[in-house]
Amino acid sequence: MGEPITDGIPRQDGAEPYTSNSQGTPPPGYSFPTHKLAKSMQDSSKTPLVLVACGSYSPVTYLHLRMFGYFSPVSDYYQKEGLAPAVHRVRMCELATETSSTWLMVDSWEALQPSYQRTAVVLDHFDEELNGNMGGMVLPDGETRKIQILLLAGGDLIESMGRKDVWASEDLHHILGQFGCMVIERTGTDVWEFLLSHDILYEHKDNIHVVKQVIYNDISSTKVRLFVKRKMSIKYLVPDAVMRYIFDNLLYSKKLTRKRDYVSYAFD
Repeated sequence: MGEPITDGIPRQDGAEPYTSNSQGTPPPGYSFPTHKLAKSMQDSSKTPLVLVACGSYSPVTYLHLRMFGYFSPVSDYYQKEGLAPAVHRVRMCELATETSSTWLMVDSWEALQPSYQRTAVVLDHFDEELNGNMGGMVLPDGETRKIQILLLAGGDLIESMGRKDVWASEDLHHILGQFGCMVIERTGTDVWEFLLSHDILYEHKDNIHVVKQVIYNDISSTKVRLFVKRKMSIKYLVPDAVMRYIFDNLLYSKKLTRKRDYVSYAFD
């Protein structure tokens, strides 16, 4: 799954746990994308479902495009090496999805926030937009049904949930209890074995859905950045429009790899 993120920066003592009023603010001019989203469903026996894939996307790769749902690039305030400015990462995701897919969409809300947003808050944002502002999914009889929202994750993200210095227990209960998780299990890993050993994940096991990765693909954003730095070809690793954008904007070719570098240096 490329580079799925954990809930980020190791938690500091006294860090605030999840609260329902932790919502961020809409960026100026922001609008939630729904242009590829079905507004109604014909089979009322099914449950409408939306997958949310949080990640760095620095840059987005063909592996990311094998997922489905919404891309939610992390903000510049997520401390991670290789993180290009949010405006570039959002635009690369848009270039990769706007013409190549009839269902993939990019939500810039998280990326453009003025502070780091926890995953629980991001999922609440999607819930507010899809089930609050949009009103859910319209059924054949005119009634509406709540859209189920799942966090799309790789097996490595699930395993990181066992680290108390990364994920707050309150956040895990909210993410897995209120929403749920769709896990892409990589070859050679056993997600269910880990679930059995983790109390909170096992408690919410019915909301965790595991999908086997049938075709192994190890394309990663880290490798793409390294190839650019070493002046090696990234053709067929990322969409052509993304490749051109990287070169046109001189991304990943300079020794600027952390958030503080982009804040203090006029990139481009």
